[in-house]
Amino acid sequence: MFDAVRNNKKIVQVFLALITLPFVFFGVESYVRSVGTGDDVAKVGDIKITQQQFQQAMREQQERLRVQLGGQLDPKLLDTPEARQAVLDDLISQRLLVLEASKKGMFASDDAVRRTIGSIDAFKVDGKFSSERYEAALRGQGMNPAGFEAQLRQDLTLQQLAGVIGQSGLVARTVTERLLALQSEKRDVMEYRISLDSYLDKVKLADDAVKKFYEENAKQFELPEQAKVEYVVLSMETIGTQLAVTDAEIKAWYDGHKERYQQAEERRASHILVASEKLGKDKAKAKAEGLLKEVVKNPSLFAELAKKNSDDPGSAEKGGDLGFFGRGMMVKSFEDAAYKLKDGEISGVVESDFGFHIIKLTGIHAAKEKPLAEVRSEIEAELKKAGASRKFAEAAESFSNTVYEQADSLKPVADKFKLTVKQSGWIGRQANPANGPLANEKLLAALFSEDSIKNKRNSEAVEIAPNTLVAARIVEYKAASLQPIDGVKASIETMLRRKEAHALALKDGEARLEVLKKGEDKLAWGAAKSVSRLDASMIPPLAVSAVFKLDAAKLPAYTGVELPGAGFALFKLVKVGVGEKIDDARQQGMQRQLGQLYMQEEIQVYLAALRSRYKVDINKAALEAARDR
Repeated sequence: MFDAVRNNKKIVQVFLALITLPFVFFGVESYVRSVGTGDDVAKVGDIKITQQQFQQAMREQQERLRVQLGGQLDPKLLDTPEARQAVLDDLISQRLLVLEASKKGMFASDDAVRRTIGSIDAFKVDGKFSSERYEAALRGQGMNPAGFEAQLRQDLTLQQLAGVIGQSGLVARTVTERLLALQSEKRDVMEYRISLDSYLDKVKLADDAVKKFYEENAKQFELPEQAKVEYVVLSMETIGTQLAVTDAEIKAWYDGHKERYQQAEERRASHILVASEKLGKDKAKAKAEGLLKEVVKNPSLFAELAKKNSDDPGSAEKGGDLGFFGRGMMVKSFEDAAYKLKDGEISGVVESDFGFHIIKLTGIHAAKEKPLAEVRSEIEAELKKAGASRKFAEAAESFSNTVYEQADSLKPVADKFKLTVKQSGWIGRQANPANGPLANEKLLAALFSEDSIKNKRNSEAVEIAPNTLVAARIVEYKAASLQPIDGVKASIETMLRRKEAHALALKDGEARLEVLKKGEDKLAWGAAKSVSRLDASMIPPLAVSAVFKLDAAKLPAYTGVELPGAGFALFKLVKVGVGEKIDDARQQGMQRQLGQLYMQEEIQVYLAALRSRYKVDINKAALEAARDR
């Protein structure tokens, strides 16, 4: 079917989610023929993982986390041996799967690649595939069609492998029924709070308690060193805004690259598919020939016949309509037949890998060339980007030299590159994402160095992001200091009193719980609250587990939990009931969730088996060296 590539989508999503990093777009060639050196980070079978590939994976992981965290990412999160090893493990897993898929002879066909590309919304204009949009989208990501299609072919191949592994992710209905029953079980509980505030009057602190705590925990009351800094940022983006592109340059580019602005002929067709796998080849062909006779006899019934008879669910409900498509987007036999038809004409029976088609051509978009006016802004942006890239490469060294050679001020470098000298508020030595360009460990280390603090010289130019350099200097500095005891005395006393009161509340709560368990209940309980594992918002989160651990065989039952910073809470279980009826949709949803969990376990076992089957060598020295590049 034309929607076949989307089959087993859930299985594929789970499978690929376990391989955390997206495949680096080096194309298939670099996976199977990487030219390795003694500096390679690892080798999986005969496939090498180069330092370049590892560093690219680290950058992609950092960028992905930065986006997920809304830009608030401390770079130190990934600058650990554990984080680097995790990224390397993902790369190793990818290579293992590539080797295994190759060994099993799995390979995605050209047709599968074409159909997948044609289904991606980012490559469509007005609902139809656009080769111009496709190429522009790839250029925006620094890719080309050959590399993207090679990578897509590899991903589709691994989806085939995912389908094989996913066959075992099946869960018995009885298991899901039991879990859903536990989830929806209702428990009615009463609560009795023992607030630490009730014990504050009973707390008596020693005369020297505050002073003793202050002296023993002096580090808690240290004010870290801080500085106000001025800084300049040189980026490719900034340089781009300073560039001007002339009409002549735009026209010259357009004239020299007209092939990029050719819109190939596209055709719109409807079809009726009789699948071979459903009836067998002979019966399918006979059925298609019978339908063709009906269509030829009354062409106006084509859409109705497609709805009733087509085995392509993606188009049948639309009367067989496939929309517009260009060459290379359909299987060859279908495409050849469609491109031979005149508008409104109906084909004979056409055979493909999917079965037998009857095709009706319903529209033609003739090939045309986009006028310069339509693509002018696109060309201007591309020329500016290319120019900015060249200019930045040229400017980076000069920027660094100027910052170093005229180290007493940032004004010379700002004037030279038409930059603005910006001022910060008070910042500390630790990276804080709120400080924007100054939230860089390397830059902060340079700023808070002894020489920088003493002489207030410019820092070196530091690359804080791809194509972005920053230089800074301290203009005002405050050394670390200890807050005087008079300024923190009240807060220390409050903290110590609450700590002692909490201990008294905890002791009293535990004693009362023991009395309750002996059958003596004289407490003024609150009103009963009905809670379930799915909805327990009416009681403290820490109490949920304790309440559902209670034995419901003999009621009432009692439990208690400590509430950090608040005191203690006692709970009385008075009733256990069955939750709402579980419908089929929820049952199926739970089966899918459990199936995915089981499948995750299967994949981890599968990957472990692959690691024992293929030789994996890790170059620890090269892995550490990759960090410093």
